[in-house]
Amino acid sequence: MDSRKMRGILEERLSKPGRVFTYNRDKDNLRVENEESGKGITVSLPGIVAKWHEKKEKAIDEVVYYIEEGLQAMDSEATIKGGEKKIFPVIRSASFPVEPEEGNPFLYDEHTAETRVYYAYDMGNSYRLIDSRLLKKEGWEPGQIREMAMFNVRSLPVPLKEDTVAGNTFYFLNTNDGYDASRILNKGFLAEMSARITGTMAIAIPHQDVLIIADIRNDTGYDVLAQMAMSFFAAGKVPVTALSFLFENGELEPIFILGKNKPRKKPEK
Repeated sequence: MDSRKMRGILEERLSKPGRVFTYNRDKDNLRVENEESGKGITVSLPGIVAKWHEKKEKAIDEVVYYIEEGLQAMDSEATIKGGEKKIFPVIRSASFPVEPEEGNPFLYDEHTAETRVYYAYDMGNSYRLIDSRLLKKEGWEPGQIREMAMFNVRSLPVPLKEDTVAGNTFYFLNTNDGYDASRILNKGFLAEMSARITGTMAIAIPHQDVLIIADIRNDTGYDVLAQMAMSFFAAGKVPVTALSFLFENGELEPIFILGKNKPRKKPEK
């Protein structure tokens, strides 16, 4: 895979009436723009190619999703006032871009070495990630958005399905409301689950529409969790991370699970 091939794939995937593609040969980047509004997003092709060598098609899926979401955010006219209950946090991978266009960064917070927390305004069938332009337009402070989002995520239901494999218990949350992975930010929920766990508590958020909590009681449980996380990660429309997390003392620690070994903590970046 090289920049030329990647450019062709992206233009094919993102092609829609009214969109214009501009390639800058010197910088080797591609700009996708709304012809009518002139607003657009520029992405670095070498960076996407590098991610493709690591994550294959998931790297392309991520950048296509990012561009589609960014363009939609620019063109939509969200109004936060009166819609405070529609603001939620969303989990994205640490590689997800933080600025849809120059000078207009998304509102986000670091979460773990693998994940970030972004903030979204729910628009029914989709949602808009909140950026600095929307904050300025609506007159909201970042702290107010964060507070409302965390309050709202705590109000979401947490219906769990339970399964037992090789003596280990796995709990699945999969409501498909767009915020399943976001429940990992509900500290009260995690504390309640921790009280139910008799072994070691581990969590996986392979994509935005699933959260897995594991009660690990033997080494096989780690292997099963790793296989589940990878399977969901490969199938998800909005992948987050194939790694799992240990939940200890209220903190999340990314871990590697290799073969039939106990997990190894992921080195700090």
